[in-house]
Amino acid sequence: MSKIISVHSFRGGTGKSNTTANIATLLAMSGQRVGVVDTDISSPGIHVLFGVNADGMGFTLNDYLWGKCDIDQAAHDVTAQLGQAIKGKIYLIPSSMKPGEISRVLKEGYDVGLLNDGFNKVIDDLNLDTLMIDTHPGLNEETLLSIAISDALVIIMRPDSQDYQGTSVTVDVARKLGVPRLLLLINKVPAVYDTAATRAQAEKIYACEVAAVLPHSDDMMVLASSGIFVLRFPDHPVTALYKQVAAQLMV
Repeated sequence: MSKIISVHSFRGGTGKSNTTANIATLLAMSGQRVGVVDTDISSPGIHVLFGVNADGMGFTLNDYLWGKCDIDQAAHDVTAQLGQAIKGKIYLIPSSMKPGEISRVLKEGYDVGLLNDGFNKVIDDLNLDTLMIDTHPGLNEETLLSIAISDALVIIMRPDSQDYQGTSVTVDVARKLGVPRLLLLINKVPAVYDTAATRAQAEKIYACEVAAVLPHSDDMMVLASSGIFVLRFPDHPVTALYKQVAAQLMV
Protein backbone atom coordinates (compact mmCIF):
# COMPACT_ATOMS: atom_id res chain seq x y z
CA MET A 1 0.00 0.00 0.00
CA SER A 2 1.33 3.43 -0.95
CA LYS A 3 2.38 5.96 1.68
CA ILE A 4 2.18 9.73 1.64
CA ILE A 5 4.93 11.42 3.63
CA SER A 6 4.99 15.19 4.13
CA VAL A 7 8.14 16.98 5.19
CA HIS A 8 7.44 20.29 6.88
CA SER A 9 8.97 23.07 8.94
CA PHE A 10 7.37 26.10 10.53
CA ARG A 11 10.18 28.36 9.30
CA GLY A 12 12.34 28.37 6.18
CA GLY A 13 16.01 27.48 6.10
CA THR A 14 15.73 24.32 8.18
CA GLY A 15 16.90 21.92 5.45
CA LYS A 16 13.43 20.69 4.51
CA SER A 17 14.08 20.22 0.80
CA ASN A 18 17.45 18.57 1.38
CA THR A 19 15.84 16.15 3.80
CA THR A 20 13.02 15.35 1.37
CA ALA A 21 15.41 14.75 -1.52
CA ASN A 22 17.79 12.58 0.48
CA ILE A 23 15.10 10.40 2.03
CA ALA A 24 13.40 10.00 -1.36
CA THR A 25 16.71 8.91 -2.85
CA LEU A 26 17.34 6.37 -0.09
CA LEU A 27 13.88 4.89 -0.61
CA ALA A 28 14.50 4.65 -4.36
CA MET A 29 17.87 3.03 -3.71
CA SER A 30 16.01 0.34 -1.76
CA GLY A 31 13.90 -0.35 -4.84
CA GLN A 32 10.87 1.85 -4.26
CA ARG A 33 9.05 3.93 -6.85
CA VAL A 34 9.00 7.37 -5.24
CA GLY A 35 7.23 10.57 -6.22
CA VAL A 36 8.41 13.96 -4.94
CA VAL A 37 6.10 16.98 -5.14
CA ASP A 38 7.35 20.52 -4.57
CA THR A 39 4.30 22.27 -3.14
CA ASP A 40 6.36 25.28 -2.03
CA ILE A 41 4.93 27.08 -5.04
CA SER A 42 5.92 30.60 -3.96
CA SER A 43 9.59 29.66 -3.42
CA PRO A 44 10.36 26.36 -5.18
CA GLY A 45 13.81 24.81 -5.22
CA ILE A 46 13.99 21.04 -4.71
CA HIS A 47 14.47 20.56 -8.47
CA VAL A 48 18.00 21.94 -8.07
CA LEU A 49 18.98 19.00 -5.87
CA PHE A 50 17.87 16.58 -8.58
CA GLY A 51 19.82 18.41 -11.29
CA VAL A 52 16.77 19.72 -13.13
CA ASN A 53 17.28 22.91 -15.13
CA ALA A 54 14.49 25.37 -14.41
CA ASP A 55 14.40 26.49 -18.05
CA GLY A 56 13.89 22.99 -19.40
CA MET A 57 11.66 21.34 -16.83
CA GLY A 58 8.55 21.25 -19.05
CA PHE A 59 5.20 20.96 -17.31
CA THR A 60 5.11 21.83 -13.62
CA LEU A 61 2.70 21.59 -10.71
CA ASN A 62 1.51 25.09 -11.63
CA ASP A 63 0.41 23.85 -15.07
CA TYR A 64 -1.61 21.06 -13.48
CA LEU A 65 -3.26 23.41 -10.97
CA TRP A 66 -4.24 25.79 -13.77
CA GLY A 67 -5.63 23.04 -16.01
CA LYS A 68 -2.87 23.03 -18.61
CA CYS A 69 -1.87 19.37 -18.17
CA ASP A 70 -2.61 16.17 -16.29
CA ILE A 71 -0.65 15.59 -13.08
CA ASP A 72 1.34 12.72 -14.57
CA GLN A 73 2.53 15.00 -17.39
CA ALA A 74 4.20 17.17 -14.73
CA ALA A 75 5.97 14.16 -13.21
CA HIS A 76 9.54 13.92 -14.53
CA ASP A 77 11.63 10.78 -14.16
CA VAL A 78 14.87 12.13 -12.64
CA THR A 79 16.38 8.75 -11.74
CA ALA A 80 19.02 8.81 -14.50
CA GLN A 81 20.12 12.31 -13.52
CA LEU A 82 21.35 11.07 -10.15
CA GLY A 83 24.41 9.64 -11.89
CA GLN A 84 24.31 6.29 -10.11
CA ALA A 85 22.52 2.98 -10.54
CA ILE A 86 19.27 3.20 -8.58
CA LYS A 87 17.08 0.11 -8.16
CA GLY A 88 13.85 2.08 -7.95
CA LYS A 89 12.55 5.27 -9.55
CA ILE A 90 12.18 8.91 -8.58
CA TYR A 91 9.56 11.08 -10.25
CA LEU A 92 9.74 14.80 -9.51
CA ILE A 93 6.78 17.14 -9.83
CA PRO A 94 8.46 20.57 -9.63
CA SER A 95 6.92 23.98 -9.19
CA SER A 96 7.61 26.67 -11.73
CA MET A 97 10.52 29.06 -11.33
CA LYS A 98 9.08 31.57 -13.80
CA PRO A 99 8.58 34.93 -12.04
CA GLY A 100 5.24 35.51 -13.78
CA GLU A 101 3.83 32.20 -12.61
CA ILE A 102 5.05 32.72 -9.04
CA SER A 103 3.45 36.17 -9.07
CA ARG A 104 0.20 34.66 -10.33
CA VAL A 105 0.13 32.22 -7.41
CA LEU A 106 0.70 35.04 -4.94
CA LYS A 107 -2.03 37.20 -6.51
CA GLU A 108 -4.68 34.67 -7.54
CA GLY A 109 -3.99 31.55 -5.52
CA TYR A 110 -5.25 28.20 -6.82
CA ASP A 111 -7.78 25.47 -6.09
CA VAL A 112 -6.12 23.60 -3.23
CA GLY A 113 -8.63 20.77 -3.62
CA LEU A 114 -6.95 19.84 -6.90
CA LEU A 115 -3.83 18.89 -4.96
CA ASN A 116 -5.56 16.01 -3.20
CA ASP A 117 -6.98 14.72 -6.49
CA GLY A 118 -3.57 15.06 -8.12
CA PHE A 119 -1.73 13.25 -5.33
CA ASN A 120 -4.04 10.26 -5.53
CA LYS A 121 -3.97 10.18 -9.34
CA VAL A 122 -0.19 10.31 -9.64
CA ILE A 123 0.17 7.53 -7.05
CA ASP A 124 -2.13 5.33 -9.15
CA ASP A 125 -0.81 6.36 -12.58
CA LEU A 126 2.86 5.85 -11.70
CA ASN A 127 2.30 2.93 -9.33
CA LEU A 128 4.17 4.73 -6.55
CA ASP A 129 5.22 3.10 -3.31
CA THR A 130 5.77 6.46 -1.62
CA LEU A 131 4.76 10.03 -2.40
CA MET A 132 6.84 12.66 -0.63
CA ILE A 133 5.52 16.20 -0.30
CA ASP A 134 7.99 19.05 0.20
CA THR A 135 5.66 21.58 1.81
CA HIS A 136 5.65 25.34 2.07
CA PRO A 137 7.03 26.56 5.44
CA GLY A 138 4.50 27.76 7.97
CA LEU A 139 0.82 26.94 7.94
CA ASN A 140 -1.52 27.74 5.08
CA GLU A 141 -4.36 25.97 3.27
CA GLU A 142 -2.02 23.89 1.11
CA THR A 143 0.08 22.85 4.09
CA LEU A 144 -2.97 21.85 6.12
CA LEU A 145 -4.20 19.67 3.25
CA SER A 146 -0.80 18.02 2.83
CA ILE A 147 -0.60 17.29 6.55
CA ALA A 148 -4.18 16.01 6.74
CA ILE A 149 -3.76 13.41 3.98
CA SER A 150 -0.34 12.20 5.14
CA ASP A 151 0.39 8.77 6.55
CA ALA A 152 3.48 10.29 8.17
CA LEU A 153 4.68 13.83 8.85
CA VAL A 154 8.31 14.75 9.41
CA ILE A 155 8.67 18.12 11.14
CA ILE A 156 12.12 19.60 10.79
CA MET A 157 13.39 22.11 13.32
CA ARG A 158 16.64 23.65 14.44
CA PRO A 159 17.66 24.08 18.10
CA ASP A 160 16.49 27.69 17.97
CA SER A 161 13.96 29.48 20.18
CA GLN A 162 11.80 30.56 17.23
CA ASP A 163 11.81 27.03 15.84
CA TYR A 164 10.79 25.58 19.20
CA GLN A 165 7.72 27.84 19.34
CA GLY A 166 6.73 27.34 15.70
CA THR A 167 7.17 23.58 15.92
CA SER A 168 4.85 23.50 18.91
CA VAL A 169 2.09 25.02 16.77
CA THR A 170 2.71 22.53 13.95
CA VAL A 171 2.68 19.53 16.29
CA ASP A 172 -0.63 20.67 17.80
CA VAL A 173 -2.18 21.11 14.35
CA ALA A 174 -0.93 17.71 13.17
CA ARG A 175 -2.45 16.02 16.19
CA LYS A 176 -5.79 17.76 15.67
CA LEU A 177 -5.73 16.59 12.04
CA GLY A 178 -5.10 13.03 13.19
CA VAL A 179 -1.84 12.34 11.37
CA PRO A 180 -1.07 8.64 12.01
CA ARG A 181 2.72 9.04 12.36
CA LEU A 182 4.54 12.12 13.60
CA LEU A 183 8.33 12.41 13.72
CA LEU A 184 10.63 15.27 14.60
CA LEU A 185 14.00 15.78 12.96
CA ILE A 186 16.34 18.25 14.65
CA ASN A 187 18.74 19.63 12.06
CA LYS A 188 21.88 21.78 11.89
CA VAL A 189 22.80 21.14 15.52
CA PRO A 190 26.12 22.80 16.54
CA ALA A 191 28.92 20.45 17.57
CA VAL A 192 29.01 21.94 21.08
CA TYR A 193 25.48 20.66 21.79
CA ASP A 194 24.86 17.44 23.68
CA THR A 195 22.95 15.31 21.15
CA ALA A 196 21.26 13.12 23.76
CA ALA A 197 20.17 16.14 25.80
CA THR A 198 18.85 17.91 22.69
CA ARG A 199 16.80 14.85 21.77
CA ALA A 200 15.49 14.41 25.32
CA GLN A 201 14.49 18.07 25.56
CA ALA A 202 12.50 17.95 22.30
CA GLU A 203 10.79 14.68 23.20
CA LYS A 204 9.80 16.12 26.58
CA ILE A 205 8.47 19.38 25.12
CA TYR A 206 6.44 17.84 22.30
CA ALA A 207 5.77 14.31 23.63
CA CYS A 208 6.83 13.21 20.18
CA GLU A 209 9.43 10.80 18.80
CA VAL A 210 12.65 12.37 17.50
CA ALA A 211 13.75 10.42 14.43
CA ALA A 212 17.27 11.87 14.41
CA VAL A 213 19.44 14.73 15.58
CA LEU A 214 21.56 15.85 12.64
CA PRO A 215 24.73 17.82 13.34
CA HIS A 216 25.77 20.89 11.42
CA SER A 217 27.82 19.63 8.49
CA ASP A 218 30.42 21.65 6.61
CA ASP A 219 30.26 19.00 3.87
CA MET A 220 26.54 19.65 3.47
CA MET A 221 27.14 23.39 3.35
CA VAL A 222 29.89 23.06 0.74
CA LEU A 223 27.72 20.80 -1.42
CA ALA A 224 25.29 23.74 -1.42
CA SER A 225 22.29 21.84 -2.80
CA SER A 226 24.19 20.92 -5.96
CA GLY A 227 23.44 17.23 -5.53
CA ILE A 228 22.06 14.51 -3.28
CA PHE A 229 24.18 14.28 -0.13
CA VAL A 230 23.68 10.55 0.52
CA LEU A 231 25.03 9.79 -2.96
CA ARG A 232 28.00 12.13 -2.75
CA PHE A 233 28.91 11.09 0.81
CA PRO A 234 27.71 7.49 1.27
CA ASP A 235 29.89 6.85 4.34
CA HIS A 236 29.23 10.16 6.09
CA PRO A 237 27.70 10.19 9.61
CA VAL A 238 24.88 12.41 8.32
CA THR A 239 24.08 9.83 5.64
CA ALA A 240 23.83 7.17 8.35
CA LEU A 241 21.31 9.36 10.19
CA TYR A 242 19.27 9.93 7.03
CA LYS A 243 19.16 6.15 6.61
CA GLN A 244 17.80 5.84 10.15
CA VAL A 245 15.02 8.31 9.35
CA ALA A 246 14.13 6.53 6.10
CA ALA A 247 13.99 3.19 7.89
CA GLN A 248 11.70 4.59 10.60
CA LEU A 249 9.33 6.01 8.00
CA MET A 250 8.89 2.58 6.43
CA VAL A 251 7.83 0.92 9.69
